Amino acid sequence: MVSKVERYGWAVAMAVLMALAIPWFLWGDSRIALGLPLWLWWHVGWLTLSSVVFCLFARRAWGIGITDTRPTGGERA
Repeated sequence: MVSKVERYGWAVAMAVLMALAIPWFLWGDSRIALGLPLWLWWHVGWLTLSSVVFCLFARRAWGIGITDTRPTGGERA
């Protein structure tokens, strides 16, 4: 069972990942690092971070908002 605080934590993590998905501040920036544009490195880092967060979510809290943990009519609490 996932606590209410943890549910809010996952919601915040999702909101942060969504906010960081598009590097608005790098638009029009022509700097190059290791042969690739800086904005492309931003996406490499973002995808890595997203993968780690999703892996943690899948192991720890899969089913939040999807599975119903309340007892049904035949079960007692």
